[in-house]
Amino acid sequence: MTKKYKTGLVLSGGGTRGFAHLGMIAALYEKGMRPEVISGVSAGAIVGAFIAAGMLPEEILEIFTKGWIFQYTKIHLPVDGLLKLDGVKEIIEKEIKVKKIEDLETPFYVCVSNLNKGTVEYRNSGPLGDTVLASSSIPVLFAPVVLGRDSYVDGGLMDNIPIEPIKNDCEQLIVSNISPINPKAKMKNLIQIATRTVYMSVNVKAEEAKKHATYYIEPKGIDAYEMFLRKHAEELFEIGYKTTKEIIDNKTAISK
Repeated sequence: MTKKYKTGLVLSGGGTRGFAHLGMIAALYEKGMRPEVISGVSAGAIVGAFIAAGMLPEEILEIFTKGWIFQYTKIHLPVDGLLKLDGVKEIIEKEIKVKKIEDLETPFYVCVSNLNKGTVEYRNSGPLGDTVLASSSIPVLFAPVVLGRDSYVDGGLMDNIPIEPIKNDCEQLIVSNISPINPKAKMKNLIQIATRTVYMSVNVKAEEAKKHATYYIEPKGIDAYEMFLRKHAEELFEIGYKTTKEIIDNKTAISK
């Protein structure tokens, strides 16, 4: 049976490690591999929104390194979260012309967690800025985002490698996981504990993703980078680029 799309791309969450997604996509583009559908969560949803809008990885890197997450984060009284991520929405609305997910150049699914119902949702329509903001709002650290009648938080809480909406529709599926669990990682503060809690299910999801992936890309050494440090942007971009180039050149996926 003919699949709906030739190439699908799945982008995991992982804070500022998302710069590695950009390097990975740059390597794919060099090989003439462009996604016809994208599914992303949290940092992957932010990167995915820009890619689905038709922007190049290098352009996006430049936008992000000018000021990302915390430069655009507003301090918020800890009633429902410590911080607000309003700046992410502001950047998206400033840099991306379309306002609705369904109007993007490339079909795009955003993974979000419904806090009221305790379920995961994969949205391919609705307000782009608010939905991506919801997908990126790590519980406790960031305030939930209201979409319709319900409150939403980081989709990584339920599914940090969101292959589900596109896994059966693509001739080849490329998965980029930037949040492998490092058992030796030190958790010294609330931010590190909160992010670890959100992504604890990632190993289970990774095994499922590997079954469906044509290429499963986990940038080498990425677990050594903290999720909210912006100073390693170019380094992370390069790690994503090199790992992907090596995997595609060798026509291999990381061991399944």
